[in-house]
Amino acid sequence: MEHNVFTVGAFALLGAGIAMVAGIGPAIGQGYAAGKAAEAVGRQPEAQNTILVTTLVTQAVAETTGIYALVIAIMLLNFVSGLLK
Repeated sequence: MEHNVFTVGAFALLGAGIAMVAGIGPAIGQGYAAGKAAEAVGRQPEAQNTILVTTLVTQAVAETTGIYALVIAIMLLNFVSGLLK
C-alpha cells in the first residue's frame, strides 16, 4: 500500500498530539508532590529548607517525562514541516 506525503504528515501530527498527552502525568504528580510538601512544612516548619530542596529535586525528576514528550512532539512537527516544503 502506497502512502502519500499528506497521509504520513497527518499521522506525524497525530503522533505529536498523542505525545503531548504524556504531559498530563507529570503535571498530576508534581501537584501531588507539592501538596504533600506544603503539608509537611505545615507539620514541621523547622524542616522547611530540607523539604524545599527535596521537593525541587523530585519536581525536576518528575518533569523529565513531560520534557521528553515535548521533544518528540517538536521533532515530529519539524518532520512534517520538512515534508511539506
